[in-house]
Amino acid sequence: MRKLAIAMCLFASPALATGLQIEIAGEGANGTVTIDLLEDLAPKHVEQITKIAESGAYNGVVFHRVIDGFMAQTGDVQFGQSSGNTSRAGMGGSDMPDIQAEFSSEPFKRGIVGMARSQSPNSANSQFFIMFDDGEFLNGQYTVVGRVTAGMDVVARIKLGTGGNGAVVGTPDMMKTVTVTE
Repeated sequence: MRKLAIAMCLFASPALATGLQIEIAGEGANGTVTIDLLEDLAPKHVEQITKIAESGAYNGVVFHRVIDGFMAQTGDVQFGQSSGNTSRAGMGGSDMPDIQAEFSSEPFKRGIVGMARSQSPNSANSQFFIMFDDGEFLNGQYTVVGRVTAGMDVVARIKLGTGGNGAVVGTPDMMKTVTVTE
């Protein structure tokens, strides 16, 4: 009887999101990227990303920092809306609180999605990045939240930035829509 009660509680629990489907549009990349969210590694981060995506706040947000051979960063819902002035993109976040770091042993390899943050490990909010290539120097320093399962060819075509900080000149590519998948 106890096993049945436990099983019923599990079925009654809300299902966690298992992924994101991102439609990317722009001068460089156009297409769909599918991300598997890793709730087991970073449950608080995945919950926050999911809430932001479900609210529609990621729709229209630009890839503001894109460094060839390294990563593409996006997710600034405050200053990164393609319909506005994106000159401060990368400096903002959402109206939700910052999240405590959830470091894991998952290595930063090509296709891994990590949370962007300031100097403080506990400052991640809404911004995230997708790795173009391996970046072991990030291991244990940033929270891994997911991995690309389809569409790395689209990620590889995101309009590149210039200089050491990878700032995108002109019109950056954007996340046209971000949908939570189960």
